[in-house]
Amino acid sequence: MKYLIKGAKIVNEGQIVEGDLLIEDARIAKIGGTIDAAGAKEINAEGQYLLPGVIDDQVHFREPGLTHKAEIYTEAKAAVAGGITSYMEMPNTVPNTLTQELLQDKYNIGKERSLANYSFFMGASNNNIEEVLKTDVNNVCGVKIFMGSSTGNMLVDNEKTLEGIFSQSPILIATHCEDEATIRTNTLIYKEKYGEEVPIECHPLIRSEEACYKSSSMAVELAKKHNTRLHILHISTERETHLFDNSIPLKDKRITAEVCIHHLWFNDSFYKEKGAFIKWNPAVKTKEDQEGIWKALLEDRMDIIATDHAPHTLEEKSKTYFKAPAGGPLVQHALPAMLDCVQRGKISLERMVEKMSHAPAICFQVRERGFIREGYFADLVLVDLDKPWKVDKSNILAKCGWSPFEGHEFKSGITHTFVSGHLAYENGKFDESIKGQRLQFDR
Repeated sequence: MKYLIKGAKIVNEGQIVEGDLLIEDARIAKIGGTIDAAGAKEINAEGQYLLPGVIDDQVHFREPGLTHKAEIYTEAKAAVAGGITSYMEMPNTVPNTLTQELLQDKYNIGKERSLANYSFFMGASNNNIEEVLKTDVNNVCGVKIFMGSSTGNMLVDNEKTLEGIFSQSPILIATHCEDEATIRTNTLIYKEKYGEEVPIECHPLIRSEEACYKSSSMAVELAKKHNTRLHILHISTERETHLFDNSIPLKDKRITAEVCIHHLWFNDSFYKEKGAFIKWNPAVKTKEDQEGIWKALLEDRMDIIATDHAPHTLEEKSKTYFKAPAGGPLVQHALPAMLDCVQRGKISLERMVEKMSHAPAICFQVRERGFIREGYFADLVLVDLDKPWKVDKSNILAKCGWSPFEGHEFKSGITHTFVSGHLAYENGKFDESIKGQRLQFDR
């Protein structure tokens, strides 16, 4: 179908300009001014803001193997309702995505079941470098290395292996950085003190600043040594932010970093109220860390805002500290949370769009997405900044059925989400007749 969006405030590339936008054949056909288009379905967007769709560079949709927690189908729908039109999914599923065949299996599922556009990371282990080197740079978002504990055979702690991957990878490497030896030592200390009943407030002390910095600095050192294209995920400490540079344009950076919604929104004062529902790895840390990450984001030392959406069941998250897994659902609520931050004056709407849409497209060299440009795919989101709504179990779309934002009233609502020109979501209703597309990369 053709769609004509009328009178929107178009937020793109540092500007807000009021005008019309025409969608035709999955792409943005015309932008700006008054547009007439015979046969197009008109959408009155007066008073609303039109944003490029969010590109989330880090999600865990749990399929295959962990579908009691989440599925590509359910989580992609939640993402679309939250204004996320494209996602990049992680390899710590069951089995781990450590071969090209297993990677293709996930792409097959995405093609059949994902309402949002999709890409899947190739996983690295201590013994699959030959498989990693087969990765197609134009059809896969990157290679993921867990430089910290993870599911199954995905902890990469062999120095020779790390040297091999960093020196030979044909593609962007994304890392989870926490030093496993430091975490194990800290765990023993707190077990000696509390036994199995370690308070959740100790989580950021066990998965400490030292553990994060030691691993992140090692990754940066390796990347500089081998001129690797490195992207470090979910930075959680103020100290780590100083590992990154803001002196050159993003498109020229070889080392980039991401910050996640939960590290911007929560700090360790929330553990008393939220408990394991805000247990993530890396941990939510101090208010000073939170403020330092915000400062680094606004100074362009942090490049991307993402979710690290990683659901677990309510039963799993209700367990004691060591038994409750880390991670939580965020794709539905990430953009509304950041729009709240806009309304609180923490960040401008233009900068938010830069960090959630433009920057992921630049960092990963995503083809023809992430911007509102004529000829680009029509991945678009209409938001109403004056449409408050409260998060409760009745409107949570993630399969796990809970959210760390439960009870919070967001100030803004998402009314329409276009995925590759298809109106996939409109005022609470989905049109699943057309699925999302596989992301392509210009490398």
